[in-house]
Amino acid sequence: MLQDQPTFPPRDGRQSDNALRIARGVRRMLRAMGYATITELPLANGRRADIVAVCSRSSVAIIEVKSSIADFRADGKWPEYRDHSDRLYFAISADIPEDIMPADAGLIVADEFGAAILREAPEHRLAPATRRELLLRFARAAADRLHLLQDPDGRRFDD
Repeated sequence: MLQDQPTFPPRDGRQSDNALRIARGVRRMLRAMGYATITELPLANGRRADIVAVCSRSSVAIIEVKSSIADFRADGKWPEYRDHSDRLYFAISADIPEDIMPADAGLIVADEFGAAILREAPEHRLAPATRRELLLRFARAAADRLHLLQDPDGRRFDD
């Protein structure tokens, strides 16, 4: 079902169907809460955040999607996302045990239709310069993706 829906950026094979379902539910919940979201956003440290969410107060959350226990255990880079967000969450499906997720991060459970926050993330406010850089990165990526919807053959600004 999800394979028929366009994803932006285009699906690149790194995300499993389960990860795409979790991300869709999380983004639906965040949108209902007043957040704008973008997926697969490259960060200044070279990492790529699964979901970045920004609210009207410029608060930034990063949501790291974990589609399986193996996916979580194989990933040691998630602490690096703290330097690029005010709050860090993990998003999992209901069949992943909650107790394996780090207690010092927020926790979201999701399916393709929606999500619920099980545990709020502690706040670690970004420095103003870091916030500005991340918000510009977010805006440029979002604008570029919108442009490519209307002009798929257009050159990207980072080409």
